[in-house]
Amino acid sequence: MTLLFQKLFYLLFMLFIISVISFLAIHAAPNSFFGAGELNPNMTKEAIEKLKAVYGLDKSLFIQYIDWVKNMSVLNFGISFVSGQDVGEEILKRLPVTLWMNLIALMSVFALSLYLGIESALKYEQKTDYFIRQIALFSFSMPSFYLALLFIIFFSVHLDLFPIAGLHSIEEKTGFAYYADMAWHLALPVGVMIFVGLGSMIIYVRSLTLEILKSDYYYFALSRGLNKAQLLKYYILPNLFPPMITLLGLSLPGLIGGSVILESIFGIEGMGQLFFMSALSRDYPVIMGILMITSFLTLLGNMFADLLLLKLNPYMKRG
Repeated sequence: MTLLFQKLFYLLFMLFIISVISFLAIHAAPNSFFGAGELNPNMTKEAIEKLKAVYGLDKSLFIQYIDWVKNMSVLNFGISFVSGQDVGEEILKRLPVTLWMNLIALMSVFALSLYLGIESALKYEQKTDYFIRQIALFSFSMPSFYLALLFIIFFSVHLDLFPIAGLHSIEEKTGFAYYADMAWHLALPVGVMIFVGLGSMIIYVRSLTLEILKSDYYYFALSRGLNKAQLLKYYILPNLFPPMITLLGLSLPGLIGGSVILESIFGIEGMGQLFFMSALSRDYPVIMGILMITSFLTLLGNMFADLLLLKLNPYMKRG
């Protein structure tokens, strides 16, 4: 329990640091939500000042931050400048799509990179190893936005297998057909996320596996006549899981950040697209709300990864 409280305290402390830095950075950025209104000849200076007073932007940054923290403590994210809707409700509508995309991509990257990395190491300097390394290098060097455009041109335009954009078809569907249609629309963006995330993970797993294959305990296991399945189960996988889980925890911010670009390209109404549109319009409450929720989920994922590592290796230092 002491360790859990330490982790929770660390999570809250990091959220506080992130909130301060994010709040100052957003308000230090050039222009503001009222920049367009100031250029409008029909919008008087008095009207703009009244709007700023309504949203509390006429106060000092310190007072604005204190008011924002008070509201956040009761899960009140404020009102969107653009839509006039409750920020928490807007985020909750879009959060499930982004979470599912990232979870599916994360689990797929974990499973595929584990298989391909081990296979590459076991077939060292053979054709299989060369082929997997080429895939890994191609994935590692490929920007997600460029691969997304290639996928759209090839799979949507030329082959007409998947929709170009959106989350649902025009025809209204219910039940299983509704979720099948959603999966059909998410196939390309999730495929891009998986392929882009594979490169570094395959290289990492291959490198770790090669080190295991050179170890004394592995040679001892070979001398005992263990087959491939036994070697994988008792010697390779147990030594791969701890560093893999650590790397997956560190990969969470990159995956969530990548969904901002992909959701915008594929027209998916997720949290990433909402963040992109809010950043363009300087919608401070929405930007801060998404940043804090994303930070919380990332820190929570890292905390679970640390606890899982302790479960896998009870002798790890607790502190």
